[in-house]
Amino acid sequence: MNSAMNIDDEKRHLREVARETRKHAAANAVDGDHAAFQSNLLQALSQLASWQTISGYIAIGDEIDLMPVLGALRGDGKLCVLPVVIEKAQPLIFREWDPEAELETGPLNTHHPMADSAPGEPDILLVPLLAFDKSGYRLGWGGGFYDRTLAAYHQRGRSITSIGVGYAAQEVDQVPHDGYDVALDWIITETGVMNTTANEKAQA
Repeated sequence: MNSAMNIDDEKRHLREVARETRKHAAANAVDGDHAAFQSNLLQALSQLASWQTISGYIAIGDEIDLMPVLGALRGDGKLCVLPVVIEKAQPLIFREWDPEAELETGPLNTHHPMADSAPGEPDILLVPLLAFDKSGYRLGWGGGFYDRTLAAYHQRGRSITSIGVGYAAQEVDQVPHDGYDVALDWIITETGVMNTTANEKAQA
């Protein structure tokens, strides 16, 4: 119990620091950084075989904007979906994204396709973050939606590749984590592509 409380306190403190770090990184990013990020992400996606459906998100505040990448992928025939928060403490569901279609506002100021949009299951999940480490652990806002979603997919035996997206400045030595936190497979920033699964194997 005390250990869990300590982790919660550590996350809370890191969240305060990481929020300012991301804000500063976003404010100082230049067009070259955005272009490099998009190039790195597309490069990583090209290395992943046999995938058709990818989940992105509509950026909130200083999160990295994925719309240019999703638009390009959609133009290449890939299916793009966006996550939908159904209720607290539940995994996300996904609906097909059409750039011409109207979006509705979710409970956490998120935006997602309307209820009559086609459902979808992503092969690749792009995940926003406040901080990350080389092992693939990420710090989010504390809702646990992405962790529950990945855990649910793994329990079903459904293959999914998770990719955290952010600025290089958001990397920390270690993100506090417990048994409920699910490590991401990749991290993509404007400076490069990090295969965190490979990092884990190298440290084993």
